[in-house]
Amino acid sequence: MTAMRAAKFIARCLGCLAFASAAIGAGGAPNRVPTQRNVVYGSDRAERYDVYAPHGVAHAPVVFFVHGGSWAHGDKASPGLLDAKLGRWLPEGYVVISVDYPLLPATQPPAQAREVARALAYAQARAAEYGADPRRFIVMGHSAGAHLVALIAASSTIASDAGIVAPGAYVLLDTAALDVTALMQSRHLRLYERAFGTDPGRWAAESPMALLARKGPPMLVVCSTRRRISCPDARQFVAKAKLLGTAATLLEEDLRHAEINRTLGDPSAYTDAVDAFMRDSVTPGASMR
Repeated sequence: MTAMRAAKFIARCLGCLAFASAAIGAGGAPNRVPTQRNVVYGSDRAERYDVYAPHGVAHAPVVFFVHGGSWAHGDKASPGLLDAKLGRWLPEGYVVISVDYPLLPATQPPAQAREVARALAYAQARAAEYGADPRRFIVMGHSAGAHLVALIAASSTIASDAGIVAPGAYVLLDTAALDVTALMQSRHLRLYERAFGTDPGRWAAESPMALLARKGPPMLVVCSTRRRISCPDARQFVAKAKLLGTAATLLEEDLRHAEINRTLGDPSAYTDAVDAFMRDSVTPGASMR
């Protein structure tokens, strides 16, 4: 190795260490305390999000996370929701934002999606404050949260009405509600009736599969092979997205529904696959201030 190549290699390594140290606290572990807690994006008491930002980054990519909970419960800081993700992606120079939104029974899923979209637009407008880039958001959701993210991705109006800057990518973590009409016409859990009702006239308007009609940002759809409907639903959604020109990827995992979310970020081939998709979509080369 020539002296010049050696110098470049050392510089790259020092740069990686700088990003890692920016996300490591005094105790030697990734900082899991929000740098900004309960940022208000609306008038409802549930319209809040938390920001976890490595110190000293600028133009950083963002994981914007939408929790699940059957559209009726869940919280942006539930135990186990973010630990592995923060441990993986804060040291890589990502900002992580976790959002709350109004829930059932007061707020139906389409309105929930609009509130999540409003939170996303609000966070993008303040990205510089968090050391982030509004064009480098990865919008990620699990379960019911993945359905809401899929609605935002598929709808022709939700994102534009909220003023969202087109994100770098969408990541859907194991939702069985991509084709709501098919779901409701087959054997299903009662929680889906609480979310989507029994009137077939509602279902298409709340179905990402029915709404998807144009090319969009890259999309990764993760499904659990242990669930009856999740992967068949995901395959059809990805196939339709590809026909429309979207760079859509399917990732089938032999994990339980909760594990799809809880273990994402832990060392595994699964995490590495999601990480590779994220790197391809939004290169985490944030610069230090």
